[in-house]
Amino acid sequence: MTLRRTSIVILTALAAAAAGPAPAATARTGTAYHVDCAAGDDTASGTSAGTAWRSVARAGRHTFGPGDRLLLKRGTSCTGVLAPKGAGAAGAPVRIDDYGPARSAKPRIEGGGARAALHLVNTEQWEIRDLDLSNTGPATTTERRAGLYVQLTDYGVAHHFVVDGVDVHDVNGADFKDPDPSGGILFAVQGSARPTRFDGVRVTDSTVRHVDRTGIGTASTWGRDADALSTGVRFLRNTVRDVGGDGIVVQKARGALAERNRVDGFNMRSAGYNAGLWAWQSDDVVYQYNEVTGGHGTRDSMAYDIDGGNHRNVYRYNYSHDNEGGFLLVCNAEDTVSDGNRVHDNISVNDRNTASPYGVISVVCGASTDTLIYRNTVVTDRTDTALVSNNGPTGVTFKDNVFVGAPGAGSPIKDTVSTYEGNLYWNTAQPRDPRAVTADPRFAATTPRAPGDVRLRPGSPARGAGTPIADGTTRDYFGNRIPDPPNIGADQGR
Repeated sequence: MTLRRTSIVILTALAAAAAGPAPAATARTGTAYHVDCAAGDDTASGTSAGTAWRSVARAGRHTFGPGDRLLLKRGTSCTGVLAPKGAGAAGAPVRIDDYGPARSAKPRIEGGGARAALHLVNTEQWEIRDLDLSNTGPATTTERRAGLYVQLTDYGVAHHFVVDGVDVHDVNGADFKDPDPSGGILFAVQGSARPTRFDGVRVTDSTVRHVDRTGIGTASTWGRDADALSTGVRFLRNTVRDVGGDGIVVQKARGALAERNRVDGFNMRSAGYNAGLWAWQSDDVVYQYNEVTGGHGTRDSMAYDIDGGNHRNVYRYNYSHDNEGGFLLVCNAEDTVSDGNRVHDNISVNDRNTASPYGVISVVCGASTDTLIYRNTVVTDRTDTALVSNNGPTGVTFKDNVFVGAPGAGSPIKDTVSTYEGNLYWNTAQPRDPRAVTADPRFAATTPRAPGDVRLRPGSPARGAGTPIADGTTRDYFGNRIPDPPNIGADQGR
């Protein structure tokens, strides 16, 4: 995979993402049904606010059709599972939304320890907005639970799901990951008889907090067959806090976009391997303008991850800080190939991983192919962590990065395998870099704590010392145009 080909694929994916979602349908010919869990009546028709149903169980007995709406009253709290039947159609999805006093709280559904508070099964064309979901039951190590769970089994292609402004919290499911996970907002593909995938999943402006184990994600039992990779996956502007395991996961998808999300506190209660924001067996995924912090533990717990079977994934314009597991993991899993991945124009401040063989950046597992890590700024204040650690895999090139170790004793680079070209080193060293710049980068702050602190002051030896890369990228993390020649590191200001 050449840089040029990678650039074309990435730009195509970004162009599709920039086009945004399809406009909402303007003509809705269905019926509006209402639920008022404080004052409704399950024997009523539900077709007006004055004849609202009383329970989500009653709503679950109804079969909804194209253009129908299910409206829950603001300021009320429902107990039980909302598992509506039916499906929408192209241009006329079924909508779940709220009604009532604008200043009242979002309508709440408490699942009470069921499989999910809101559960959709083998359906499509649904839009879900402005709900508050929780699902707390007795402490468990065996029960899978979720806030919102969309589940397909041998369905084929399921189109158009929108989740917007939904708050999920307090889900105490067991520590199950794949293929039937516990967590907050989850889209899962199961079965083996018919290739099944999602086409069009948008989760926007939603929050997930204190759930076990995955915050937001997709999962699938299917392999990497072209007809089983979900498409149109968009995770935008979401906040994930205090999750037991992974923060946001894209699994078995093609052309997904994760943008402007914030993960704060992940791997808080899991015995497994977890990351803040990452993909598994996915192609052409773009992660940009995200922030990940508060990763707990050193059994992985990296902010970002290039893991098994990922092709042409791109991390750019992301910020990582104060994660116990580090900034980045490069791990090509057994019997898979990770190829053509790019990590550039990101900032890592005071991430760490003190457990061997890990570091702020960890290259472990099997060899990858054509993995390029460039124009990033990586700085740590810890002497007991390696800036880069590699226990043997090949296929990774570090180019035009700024590496800054802890003041005084510094922080090592433990890598005798990867390729290094033209990086800047301060309070650390890599003798295998033939074009190394060993000098103080002259950051805006002597002890960086935020992205702006790693901007370059006038006279920085990183300015103009980089090498142009034809990847189609024209701006840096801060919005500056990338000059020719570029600077070393994430700040391209002049």
